Amino acid sequence: MKKFVLDTDIISGEGTLESISKMSLKRVCVVTDKMMVEIGIVDKLTTILDKSRIAYKVFDRVEANPSLETVNLGLHHIIDYKPDALIALGGGSVIDAAKAIIYFCIKTKEVLVEKSHIIKPMFIAIPTTSGTGSEVTSISVITDTKTHSKIPLKDSLMLPDVAILDASLTLTVPRHITADTGMDVITHALEAYAATGANRFTDLFVEESIRLAFGNLLKAYYNGNNKVARQHMHDASCMAGIGFNNAGLGINHSLAHAIGGAFGISHGRTNAILLPYIIAFNSGLSDGNLELYGKPYGRAAELLNIESDSLELKVRSLIELIRQFNKKLEIPANFREQGVDSKAFEEAIPELAEKALDDICTATNPRRVDRTILERLLKETL
Repeated sequence: MKKFVLDTDIISGEGTLESISKMSLKRVCVVTDKMMVEIGIVDKLTTILDKSRIAYKVFDRVEANPSLETVNLGLHHIIDYKPDALIALGGGSVIDAAKAIIYFCIKTKEVLVEKSHIIKPMFIAIPTTSGTGSEVTSISVITDTKTHSKIPLKDSLMLPDVAILDASLTLTVPRHITADTGMDVITHALEAYAATGANRFTDLFVEESIRLAFGNLLKAYYNGNNKVARQHMHDASCMAGIGFNNAGLGINHSLAHAIGGAFGISHGRTNAILLPYIIAFNSGLSDGNLELYGKPYGRAAELLNIESDSLELKVRSLIELIRQFNKKLEIPANFREQGVDSKAFEEAIPELAEKALDDICTATNPRRVDRTILERLLKETL
């Protein structure tokens, strides 16, 4: 049995931030970060709230790779303010933090109050980067700063009610972030396309995401003011999110969570470095099992106009295309080139493999893996 869920209202296009004024809101909590305040993005939202006479309080403490401590601060913020809506304005870290805040808010209330008396605030996600797809998923990743590990959470409570995709908010995103988040979109789409939960419904979103992302990422990277390319990347990110929220992901993300937590590399960049190596394994190319596992990657190659009667050539061409994208986006080919200390990485491999094996994304990987396989893949990426 295959199940497909899309419970988030999606409002997409330039200027759609204004749709906030048409919502029946009285009191909102805005979760964001210092950068969104400094560059004036928060002002764009609060101007609309002021004009609409909607009361608000801003929580701007979210950092990259949001921590449990930050989530706890945000939890107190929302409990004290008692908003009828929570608005997450920012990149994937901000939206992930907001998700965790609303999750723990409801769970805390369930301990104190009967469930029938709990009213969940409306949850509105407004991404300002095109990468995570977090605005349409029920997944959040929080960092435990004490153990330097990432904690993936999954619960329908964290699924936003509304996603506003206004690419005009992404025009100021720096090139390196455009690169990293854009490759995150591509990783989401390709992993969801091959995941064990993939089906014809998820494929519809994922295939369009693949076409849009490969067709527009370099355009957005080389010309950040290209509004059309920016909106296409924003939509591609959302579509990939819909796809993987239903189909699942795989060990590319499991390993990225472990490596990112240990070495502080951005999630999108970590995914991008891993992707060619993981496709080679998951497709069966690296160990002669191509006919058994490679077909989804062959279909992905066809979407990108890679034509051949040979499945092997299609998969090899897809991997080479990704390597060329990484090169053009100035993303290193391995973690040594990224600046990771080789000895520290090698010593961390057993622990990284263990964490990746326990990661929720591993459950939907197209091939079964064990610790030995993950350790070997980690060595290849160094």
